[in-house]
Amino acid sequence: MLKTIPLKNIKYVLLDMDGTLLDLYFDDYFWRHLVPEKYAEKHDMTFGKAQDYLYKTYKHHERTLNWCDIDFWSSELKLDIPALKEQIRHLIEVHPHVIDFLKMLRKEKKKVFLLTNAHYKTVNIKFKKTAIGEYFDSVLCSFDVGHPKEYLEFWEKAEKKLGFEKEHSLFIDDTEDVLKTARDYGIKYLLFKALANSKAEHGKTEDFQSITDFRQLM
Repeated sequence: MLKTIPLKNIKYVLLDMDGTLLDLYFDDYFWRHLVPEKYAEKHDMTFGKAQDYLYKTYKHHERTLNWCDIDFWSSELKLDIPALKEQIRHLIEVHPHVIDFLKMLRKEKKKVFLLTNAHYKTVNIKFKKTAIGEYFDSVLCSFDVGHPKEYLEFWEKAEKKLGFEKEHSLFIDDTEDVLKTARDYGIKYLLFKALANSKAEHGKTEDFQSITDFRQLM
């Protein structure tokens, strides 16, 4: 049961993008299927071997800026990653009731910030497809501050750049490690977004309250 989130006490709403506002199916399909398929074609190997190699390579760069840097992956894999994303941009979808939730925040005069590890080029592709960009007062990528959201340094710099007050902020993300760092930094209200990928199982957390649908906050 979701305990009441005291909207009247919240001045700032900090939102993750992929998996939280947007369906993670696009990203999961892209990195687990399309990229291995194209890599296998380029290197004349089986899909399975390409997948094994890529999963190990992805793992090596987790929790670094490289992880979400599509220019890095273009160079590393010798594939045009932005062009491949454009090929399947029709799969980019907003989670149910997200737009209604963002409109409600605007009506309630909350400051709304997008905090994402995604690369600028990825953000641009997704904003063009979904038009969610108009609902944010500001957008902060981890590349703006030199650290992914899993690190306290991200939060220190984010607070300076955006000017939110952590005791009056709600942060919603689909990654538990990111929420733990936000909690360590002192963000008062935290929510885990389960069902990041609409075609996969619910994510689970024992440490945070969770929602599966933004309707639960309305």
